[in-house]
Amino acid sequence: MTTLSTLAAPHPLLSHRQPPSVFLTPKPTKLSSLPHHFSRFRCSLAKQSTVSPAGVATDGAISSVGCVVVGGGISGLCIAEALATKHNDAVPNVIVTEARDRVGGNIITVERDGYLWEEGPNSFQPSDSMLTMLVDTGLKDDLVLGDPNAPRFVLWDGKLRPVPSSPVDIAFFDLMSFGGKLRAAFGALGIRPSPPPPGQEESVEEFVRRNLGDEVFERLIEPFCSGVYAGDPSKLSMKAAFGKVWNLEQNGGSIIGGAFKAIQERSRAPKTPRDPRLSKPKGQTVGSLRKGLSMFPEALSSRLGDRVKLSWKLSGISKLDKGGYTLTYETPEGLVSVLSKSVVMTIPSYVASSLLHPLSAAAADALSNFYYPPVAAVSISYPKEAIRTECLIDGQLKGFGQLHPRSQGLKTLGTIYSSSLFPNRAPAGRVLLLNYIGGATNPGILSQTESELVETVHQDLKKVLIKPNAKDPLVLAVRVWPQAIPQFLVGHFDVLDTTNAALRDTETQGLFLGGNYVSGVALGRCVEGAYDIAADVAKFLSQYAYK
Repeated sequence: MTTLSTLAAPHPLLSHRQPPSVFLTPKPTKLSSLPHHFSRFRCSLAKQSTVSPAGVATDGAISSVGCVVVGGGISGLCIAEALATKHNDAVPNVIVTEARDRVGGNIITVERDGYLWEEGPNSFQPSDSMLTMLVDTGLKDDLVLGDPNAPRFVLWDGKLRPVPSSPVDIAFFDLMSFGGKLRAAFGALGIRPSPPPPGQEESVEEFVRRNLGDEVFERLIEPFCSGVYAGDPSKLSMKAAFGKVWNLEQNGGSIIGGAFKAIQERSRAPKTPRDPRLSKPKGQTVGSLRKGLSMFPEALSSRLGDRVKLSWKLSGISKLDKGGYTLTYETPEGLVSVLSKSVVMTIPSYVASSLLHPLSAAAADALSNFYYPPVAAVSISYPKEAIRTECLIDGQLKGFGQLHPRSQGLKTLGTIYSSSLFPNRAPAGRVLLLNYIGGATNPGILSQTESELVETVHQDLKKVLIKPNAKDPLVLAVRVWPQAIPQFLVGHFDVLDTTNAALRDTETQGLFLGGNYVSGVALGRCVEGAYDIAADVAKFLSQYAYK
């Protein structure tokens, strides 16, 4: 689940990151009461059953499915949908198992009292893969897009300053000094310190300071990292976290050189016709759905039907001598065993680690190295009159939202203007704000109460967006994700390579790793990764499936 990618141009302040889709127990807070609530799973242990290819529990002979997708978050559901629609011949039988009693992972939409808010990711980039999945699931007419001309803001020196939305705007915006802009321009052209020697991986901070200068890092990229990863850019890997930009320098000798080379390569490449069913979003915008992001996993689950198994808690996985796997689940009906030719684990890495330890201790140890810091989503509302006059445009609060560099003294990572971004999010006369706090630089939120988190957010907002004399906000919800977003730290790809090598060494063919720590934390990246993993599963079963 990403936090504030919707605000981080060109991404939305809260880009989606796939949350822990299985076994994560977030702490929700209800309207005004602010208590802790913890959901628990209770499974009766009856006699053991097996699952037929149609996904119906039986007490008869053992039967098998082509693929089991473990985890009913967006990654898992989209992998199953891609297998069912694009690779049905190779993978005719697929089931999705989810430990919780609902699908969607950290996507949680709540509608109440005229408000509609998100307690996890807030939006997505309308890429072609994302739009394709929405069209295939029947949600084309439910797509809503933010105004591509709406500003995004970064707090600097006590003022919310707009971020340039195009190269033409760079000369006129006041977030950076003239000298900072020159440094960025020369660096992008390649007039900057040399890159490190091969094999030495740079952090995001090291790469950006070297290529674009201190101001770009401190005023744009550092808050961007907070928005997308809730991360520490001094530890995030440039190659892993922002690979497209990293590749520009690798391929072209500089960022600008790489960009021109990429344009030339695209112009020479054969043109693939675009799916005529897809809409054409204008500008740099973000998307949601008419009734919130929860419509997406719900539509996917509806299409998959009884192939989605809820309240199925995976307790063990073992390898069969002749290929394939046995998966044992605790379900409301008792213990259930499933035989499958392939398995895709889309659960968080720390959950996959414990489950895979019997198959490969080395792979399990590697998976345990990924770090997920805590993040809290605080949804609050003010009357429109509470907004500072200088923050209004034509008398209205307009824009995607605001990001707060860590150097500016606020604890809140950023704020999304939910009621301005998408329609029908708040009653008339009210402003709905989704705030994110915590992350890698502030894990101490886990020791704070919900009331304390709300007060922190309220005090931060009064310094920049809300009038100093504003009354306390209406609290809609506080949801704390104890392990929210996987951090793509320096060495991230090395850890993934170590994991996959360890699985190969133990001959675990047909076992695939997926989810946001593999594909990327944004919702769109999870969807793109789902298509890739589905193709890998289909290829495996076509070439190596046993009879």
